[in-house]
Amino acid sequence: MKDFGVRAASSADRAFLVDMLAAAVNWLPERNWPREQILADPALAHYVTGWMRHDDFGMVATEPAGRPVGAAWFRYLTAADPGYGYVSDDVPELTIGVVESWRGRGVGRALLRAVLDAARDRGIRTVSLSVERANVARRLYVAEGFRTVESFENADTMVAEIRA
Repeated sequence: MKDFGVRAASSADRAFLVDMLAAAVNWLPERNWPREQILADPALAHYVTGWMRHDDFGMVATEPAGRPVGAAWFRYLTAADPGYGYVSDDVPELTIGVVESWRGRGVGRALLRAVLDAARDRGIRTVSLSVERANVARRLYVAEGFRTVESFENADTMVAEIRA
């Protein structure tokens, strides 16, 4: 039995998405970048700046009292301002983060499946992400059908084809 629910993200979730971007960036215990540093870095800030634009969408996991414990969201980025997992202007890029105390409880998988369903409902057929190779989340992405399309020193760009 799950002890969390999943709902659509809204414009009111911006601050929490910043927290989850920080959780995603700081997945390594020795990396502890504060929100301010992340928001000051254009290569990271563009994942949340101006949330919620007309084509942004995502999902938020909440514990029984309604407090958010994780989020997964898609954003379209452009060749002029690409993300780490940029593939093309018409492929949205996924960001996902889970509150540390909620990791390993199925929250990430539930969020990933829910946000992929939301993408399918919008007619999106390909999505992308970037993940550092040592991140345990990479196993989740592979298990859920993502494949590597480009590799860098420590990270991979992965895509998933979404079936209709």
